[in-house]
Amino acid sequence: MAGTMLVVGSMLVTSSLALGLAATGGAAVAARRAAGAADNAAIAAADTVSGAVPGEPCERAAEVAEASHARLVSCSAEGLIASVTVAVPFAGFTATARARAGPSQYSVDSG
Repeated sequence: MAGTMLVVGSMLVTSSLALGLAATGGAAVAARRAAGAADNAAIAAADTVSGAVPGEPCERAAEVAEASHARLVSCSAEGLIASVTVAVPFAGFTATARARAGPSQYSVDSG
């Protein structure tokens, strides 16, 4: 009887640990997906602001975010700098990420 309880207890601990690691790994993947989607959406918006790509910057950013299975939460363009925030759902939670893109030698202050 004691051996059975030890095996059952060990199985519970092992399965709890495995479940925790799987959830942590899944959350990490969702966070990286959100970061990648934000980077791509910001670049798309910056390309549109600069005139390299036709269209409206935030609409283009939303299209790119959608292609990455993310949702555009916020978008703004100030000068040639585009800033976006995207969200990626994961197991009832949301991973969010922000990104900015624009020319490297350009700052919002220099206009």
